[in-house]
Amino acid sequence: MTFDHAAPTVRLSVVLPAFNEAENIPRAITAAVDALERLNISFEIIVVDDGSHDDTGTLAQAAQREDPRVRAVHHPRNRGYGAALKSGILSAKGELIFFTDADLQFDLNELRLLLARAREADIIAGYRARRSDPKHRLINAWAWGRLVKLLFGLDVRDVDCAFKVFHREVFEQVPISSVGAFVNTEILLRAQAEGFTITQVPVSHYPRTAGTSTGRTPR
Repeated sequence: MTFDHAAPTVRLSVVLPAFNEAENIPRAITAAVDALERLNISFEIIVVDDGSHDDTGTLAQAAQREDPRVRAVHHPRNRGYGAALKSGILSAKGELIFFTDADLQFDLNELRLLLARAREADIIAGYRARRSDPKHRLINAWAWGRLVKLLFGLDVRDVDCAFKVFHREVFEQVPISSVGAFVNTEILLRAQAEGFTITQVPVSHYPRTAGTSTGRTPR
């Protein structure tokens, strides 16, 4: 499957990769719809069920039946975070493509902060102003960010922050190969190499209140 180069049909595509998020996905979809309706723009929400073992896929399918702006994409088996993100992005029909996680650790109303900067750069990358994660994850994230900057010259404050907006043209030129957690780094590095510009915006981050984080393998 390759990126669809056809003319976009909506202003914004929202991609929600999800694995075993049955406790969160209905609220995540509702939060996305509410936030997007306040923006008064045309949109679609793409929920990618990455081979979940719970009712994530069933709930996503139910949301699709109830609201034509919601689309469910299903992987028959768990393929990894990057693969789920890729499936959603390749399915997107928007002029702008936004992705975030389905675990409700971000405030989707803050999407407006990124969209307000959409004329300034090709990629608007959120960074967690105060990250609400266990200490070991904070240390790992800091070390990874330093390593990426040292090795590749990518000066992004929060590489793996799942709160980013991309102009469609980015994915018309940037292929995605990673199926695991390296996907954020890969996209940003390839985009930088192609000359796309990046601006950064601080966003809020909250503790997970339902479900279990599975982590991400750096494939």
